[in-house]
Amino acid sequence: MQDKSDITSADLTGRDWQDWLDHAETVIGDDGYMQPLGNKHAALFCERKPVLLVTFESFDRLEVLSERAHPFGWTMLEALGWSHLCLLSNGDTWFRDARVYGFFDRLIDDGFFDEFEQVIFYGAGPRGYAAAAFSVAAPGAKVLMLRPQATLDPRMAEWDDRYLAMRRTSFTDRYGYAPDMLDAAAHAVLLYDPEIELDAMHSALFNRSNVLRFRTRHLGYSIEETLSQMGLLPRILAQMSADKLNCQSLARLWRKRREEQGYLFPLLRRLVNEQRDGLTVLFCTNALARKRGGPRYRNALSRAQARLAERDG
Repeated sequence: MQDKSDITSADLTGRDWQDWLDHAETVIGDDGYMQPLGNKHAALFCERKPVLLVTFESFDRLEVLSERAHPFGWTMLEALGWSHLCLLSNGDTWFRDARVYGFFDRLIDDGFFDEFEQVIFYGAGPRGYAAAAFSVAAPGAKVLMLRPQATLDPRMAEWDDRYLAMRRTSFTDRYGYAPDMLDAAAHAVLLYDPEIELDAMHSALFNRSNVLRFRTRHLGYSIEETLSQMGLLPRILAQMSADKLNCQSLARLWRKRREEQGYLFPLLRRLVNEQRDGLTVLFCTNALARKRGGPRYRNALSRAQARLAERDG
């Protein structure tokens, strides 16, 4: 078996789609495989422990989330030694492709998922949709979704006008309506920002007894990036694997946002833009007292205090 350091230390940055796949296949070596699924999708598998993480990822986001352009799942491969199956897309496709369906059909026929003690599906946005939709291939799996869409079928979600180019893509055939595909899951967790109205509407469609929906205010569309920067995603997945993830444990993890600039600064910017001077003073004072602020916070504090003094005067 190949030393896992060979995989997690490999630099895959600056490559185009095919070059990246070729190098990833070399890096994985005899430890797994890389299988193209048409022109826009590929599957990469690396075998380790009998816990399998199935991630749905987009090629154009690899360098956003990883300094070495690695799939997110390789983080868990390195940290906990989990096995990893990555479904990679070249662009946002929602993985609506017959070749992807056929790949999962073959996994089911081969009893692939039965070889693992535990299977966890993960994805964000269009990939979150896919994580839910394809989780039906492994009954009893656990699923973590970040701001997923339930469907883009215009008969069900005509109110979502963000992805008009997908209107002609079928979301009603196999592995179609994501909330229904979760019926066989042991447990699913959905994180979303309720202030993104359309995301909140999709979230409501996942209101099932086996789905925990958790609000992550002020993260907007960058929920995956911010949670990744905070180092929370591996911890959330680890707790999910240990059956310790619930609303209370998520809330405890979520408190870490108060230490992260990826959360604090966008919130400061919003308060400043809305000229909520009283809240800006409280926010900056708290951040500076906890040594979480810098010159921007001191400047925002001074300006807010000056405006409040001018109004009071």
